[in-house]
Amino acid sequence: MCALKIKMKVIDIIKDAENSGLTRFAFELLPPLKGETIDSIFTTVDSLIGFDPAYINITYHREDIKYIERPDGLLERRIVRKRPGMIGIAVALKSKYGVEVVPHLICGGLSKFEIEAALIEMDFLGIENVLALRGDSLKGENRFVPHPEGYSYACELIHHITDMNKGMYVDSEIENCHPTDFCIGVAGYPEKHGQAPNLSVDIKYLKNKVDTGAEYIVTQMFFDNSKYFDFVEQCRKAGITVPIIAGLKPFSTKTQLSMLPQIFHVDLPDDLVNAVTACKNNQEVREVGIEWAVAQGRELIAAGVPVLHFYTMGKSDNMVRIAEKLF
Repeated sequence: MCALKIKMKVIDIIKDAENSGLTRFAFELLPPLKGETIDSIFTTVDSLIGFDPAYINITYHREDIKYIERPDGLLERRIVRKRPGMIGIAVALKSKYGVEVVPHLICGGLSKFEIEAALIEMDFLGIENVLALRGDSLKGENRFVPHPEGYSYACELIHHITDMNKGMYVDSEIENCHPTDFCIGVAGYPEKHGQAPNLSVDIKYLKNKVDTGAEYIVTQMFFDNSKYFDFVEQCRKAGITVPIIAGLKPFSTKTQLSMLPQIFHVDLPDDLVNAVTACKNNQEVREVGIEWAVAQGRELIAAGVPVLHFYTMGKSDNMVRIAEKLF
């Protein structure tokens, strides 16, 4: 028997948390690699559902380019998606656990017609929350190149979704279109987006996204809470009034000392770097990561942050221990 729960938009969940003064727990999942089953997703959620997650985010990954050698010796360029199934996973989780889901939707690699088709499918399936992102550059490209019939910026994607919420679809010849009712979340970067010239400009772009229709912000991971608090303060000064959810990632391997700053453009505090460097193996690193995430979470909860959003990367053993201490 599937779990049943009244549909709620993320913004309403956040407001309820703010009104009650109780910080909620949320986390993000990666779809399994093509060819794998959904069982790993269920295993992760089974271990965390007891902490009453406010919602679960499901990521969407853009295409990869693969070159296959043909019999004539020439290389054939093929587009492959290594982690498909985002909408299917969202529906499966909503049906099985009665939890709200937030599929990610990106600009990268998609035309506006494919984006609209995905949104129509979500609407038919009763999904009313979406995180609107530009997405990353294609591997091997040093800048973001949009689909020829797609969007260059998240703000354009948000505008598309808000138009659909008004019953305005890409095909303007269709009359009396059904208006969707999506709650739109967007990403924010406490240490600025890697391609922004500075934080002030990045916040200006973020305000454009909010003014276009975003109802809440979830931050990129950060490991120094002062970065988050300063970011929120600067956003408020810029006129951004929507809730700003804190995004956290438990540190788990030594390689993340170089990988996370390189990929996500985040600074790691000296105390964290020294503690991880002193570890003899990754098991010790995971213990450091758990303690650090718990300390971060406790300070953010004390400050009244309504939701803590965890980037689990599909791993739940350390997340369970963190949630046990925070929720």
